[in-house]
Amino acid sequence: MRVPDPGEQILKVCELFESIQGEGAHSGYPCFFVRLAGCNLRCSYCDTAYGWDQDGPEVFHVSVDDLAVRVHASGLRLVQVTGGEPLLQPGSRILLRALTSRGYTCLLETNGSLSVAGLPPAVVKILDWKTPGSGFPASFLLDNLRHIGMRDQIKFVITDRRDYEWSLDRVRYHGLHYICQVIFSPAWKVLSPVELAAWILEDRPFARLQLQLHKQLWGDKKGA
Repeated sequence: MRVPDPGEQILKVCELFESIQGEGAHSGYPCFFVRLAGCNLRCSYCDTAYGWDQDGPEVFHVSVDDLAVRVHASGLRLVQVTGGEPLLQPGSRILLRALTSRGYTCLLETNGSLSVAGLPPAVVKILDWKTPGSGFPASFLLDNLRHIGMRDQIKFVITDRRDYEWSLDRVRYHGLHYICQVIFSPAWKVLSPVELAAWILEDRPFARLQLQLHKQLWGDKKGA
């Protein structure tokens, strides 16, 4: 990949890869992933800790234009910008504008602690509302509820019964199912999916059970 010219919008990236989308409404489709480096949280169940540091040994610098070229070369029309926390880098918004203007379906996965206001309307926003089990239950920016719609998703990664009840309270109190799609996902290797499924069947919340398809296929393999 070429050396970016001075003045270009540069992003700090820790991974670029093609895989099967494993989560949310687009689960099962081939997808091009842009994993940006740097995160402001340190969740207990994080499976991408190698993306926490913007200046880590695996981080490389790529211009927005070169990323758009890489996406085009993949032949894929579905793109996910993730992290880390992608909104820490202002260039992530420029990248999303560039890709949506070219007709790509763009997913943004964010931890919900930073504002999603002002993103291109075509971007599908996936907000991870952190549960107590993550260690950061107060991190979610409530104002973000004003900037999402029924194409968007709020995901609760659940580690135990306490997380489940806590998540139910937020869904009901904020009427989240009237605002966006709601997803309950068991923390990988922490909570049994069967157990979470039983709770959902008992309580019938307005939420979808999500299993991480990519984990089912490839386990903890990096870049999958």
